Amino acid sequence: MCKVTEKQVYDELRTIIDPEVGFNLVEMGLIYNVAIDDDCNVKITMTLSTRACPLHQMITQWVEDAPKRIDGVNNVEVEVVWDPEWNISMAEDNVKQALGAL
Repeated sequence: MCKVTEKQVYDELRTIIDPEVGFNLVEMGLIYNVAIDDDCNVKITMTLSTRACPLHQMITQWVEDAPKRIDGVNNVEVEVVWDPEWNISMAEDNVKQALGAL
């Protein structure tokens, strides 16, 4: 039985700051799902704020690397999806306010 929790994974993902806007990926609403199986393999479903994101590869690598810092995590898979397409309403209120969307 895997002892790694979704909270642990989300906490690591919160350390990843989107360099273009200065907020972490979780508060931006870019992380859609975290799944952990019985063997402590982690699958993260995420998106980016735009398909043309110049940091696509770098951010995806950061997301893959973050859960590996948790003791017990085996493999990490990152799936970037475009449906649903990200929009500012998916962000936490502090991000919306800072970006003028509230």
